[in-house]
Amino acid sequence: MSLIAFGINHRTAPVELREQVAITGERITAALRELAALPSVTEAAILSTCNRTELYCGLQDDQVEALCEWLAHFHALDPAQIRPHLYSFPNADAVRHLLRVAGGLDSMILGEPQILGQMKQAYQNASDAGTLDAALERLFQHTFAVAKQIRTDTAIGESPVSIAFAAVSLARQIFSNFEQHTALLIGAGDTIELTARHLHDQHLGRLIIANRTPEHAHQLAAQFNGYGISLAEIPAHLAEADIIITATGSRTPILTGAMMKPALKLRKHRPVFMVDIAVPRDIEPAVATFEDVYLYTVDDLQEVIHENLQSRQEAARQAEEIIDVQVERFMAWLRAQDAVSSIRSFRRHAEQQRDEVLARAQQMLANGRDPAEVTAYLAQTLTNKLCHIPSVQIRQAAETGDAALLQAALRLYNLSKP
Repeated sequence: MSLIAFGINHRTAPVELREQVAITGERITAALRELAALPSVTEAAILSTCNRTELYCGLQDDQVEALCEWLAHFHALDPAQIRPHLYSFPNADAVRHLLRVAGGLDSMILGEPQILGQMKQAYQNASDAGTLDAALERLFQHTFAVAKQIRTDTAIGESPVSIAFAAVSLARQIFSNFEQHTALLIGAGDTIELTARHLHDQHLGRLIIANRTPEHAHQLAAQFNGYGISLAEIPAHLAEADIIITATGSRTPILTGAMMKPALKLRKHRPVFMVDIAVPRDIEPAVATFEDVYLYTVDDLQEVIHENLQSRQEAARQAEEIIDVQVERFMAWLRAQDAVSSIRSFRRHAEQQRDEVLARAQQMLANGRDPAEVTAYLAQTLTNKLCHIPSVQIRQAAETGDAALLQAALRLYNLSKP
């Protein structure tokens, strides 16, 4: 069996394609079970975020193309459409990739912490769906431990750099004084919470949080002296919002051009700054063509993000050194698993021979034979049985000049060369 990390991310594909292959919400369980049911797949997990959709699998063979075809089929896409944007990492490279992703080293924002929570959710989804086996189970636990070590032993997470931070920084280029402005945040997940925190720290005037579940919106907004609304109430508040930031798991746009037009008319040419962090996108792309609208997607935040990364570069190098060591530790464990079945077979064979000789010895004692004679019989017969096959194999290796097997026998039995 081999391990594979396979997928598409912000480096290999634009947001338009990433949103087409995203697997979120209620679809994730069905996707996991379909994937795990493929003939070549022994276990599976799926990580899908705004920046990546990745499949982590155990494979019985090298049928990576089957993963491409499954991903395309699941989304009703032509495999040729996504194939140029895909990557795959086998075995040790797959382990390294997971550790780098969880440590924030493969993120658009170097060292961003949200990805670890998303990976933990991916593990929980796979566990709930029953698609994990020993190798991936162990790999995820190892990954979480290494990610914690990276956070503890390096400064990778000390600088305030995140998509949320980048969005707020970009908003400041348009609105220098947040105290006079209103922000509408759509969603209630980690990114929206972090965005709300950054805006609150910048002394935002008013905060509105909209969510499919109004109770969640109210609870989150209350932490920052804001108020929550339902998604249905958004049109009534659009004209108030100078800043709109969205990050939901919706499969269809939350904000459409038809909703924005009357709001913009009421605003009377006051600019509105919009960031769509979601994949698939929450805001119809056509909204970007409207006058007085500044609409950005996650891909547009790259420049802002790169300006805040300098302090994390040395920490990233230290993290890579930690990962080098931890990849080899996991691979050593994985290689050891390959020997487990051989060890069990060897022990069963030895135990069978022991039981046969012991049964004969017990019968001899029951028949009144001298215990010393029975003990000698037991020792000699068991020794002969255990040594017979290795002795035959070593003799044949000597006759055929198989030096490698002779050296292996010496190492296996910890013998000095005669």
